[in-house]
Amino acid sequence: MKKLFGFFVGTMLVCNSGYAMDSEFLSVDTSDPLYMVADNHILSTSGIQYGDDILKLSQEFAYGLNDRLGMHVSSGYQFDFISKRKERGFSSIELGGIYRSGLAEDNSAGISTDVLVGINFGGNRRVSDLGLRKNHLTKKSITDKTKYYAGVRIGRQWAGVSLSGTVKSTWIFDNTKGMALLDFTPEVYFRMVEGWRFGMGVTARLSTNPDFDKEWLNFKLLRQFGRTQYIGTYSYEYEEEESTVGAQVKILF
Repeated sequence: MKKLFGFFVGTMLVCNSGYAMDSEFLSVDTSDPLYMVADNHILSTSGIQYGDDILKLSQEFAYGLNDRLGMHVSSGYQFDFISKRKERGFSSIELGGIYRSGLAEDNSAGISTDVLVGINFGGNRRVSDLGLRKNHLTKKSITDKTKYYAGVRIGRQWAGVSLSGTVKSTWIFDNTKGMALLDFTPEVYFRMVEGWRFGMGVTARLSTNPDFDKEWLNFKLLRQFGRTQYIGTYSYEYEEEESTVGAQVKILF
């Protein structure tokens, strides 16, 4: 914990305090956890992820309906390098929306509030959600199930750093595999010198089926060039003691 705190303080020190806090600057920082796609803009996010002998490719498009309302559609396809497990194919198609119910300029604390809703359609019947992967102890997993979610995100942006917290509830309606999930995700995101960015967060998941309680520690390091960001990611899951590495390219049109 002391090392993590020291790392946090050290990163704060290299954040560029010379940034101007204006809407134009924040409107192109697409990896900020409080980012909203502006009216009539499109954000493309292409990703690749590897962990537990599975390689996943993903693509997402987000569109700003106006400056307070946006939507996204995403899909994924994965390859399983363990042949007997056969978790290969399309993992899901997701449709989601976000509404900025509270603007930072409307309150003295400068806090933004977002409402999140969406539906995730399960893909290939053998492919499980990354957050509902097979537990090494129970050998259970949830595959090809439609998931509905809703959540609230709040946060504050400064010139060099953003802080956010998200609470999201997910429901699976099924006679035998039905359950509810509750995710808590605090995040911190630093804008550093020369277009470098760094983010870290923790996701704690509680489930009505304790076999799927999980905790992730997430990191991302990225470099921004204009409206394009190149991102490297790393996640560690405590319950399974598994690591996942990945990369993303975000382009704002």
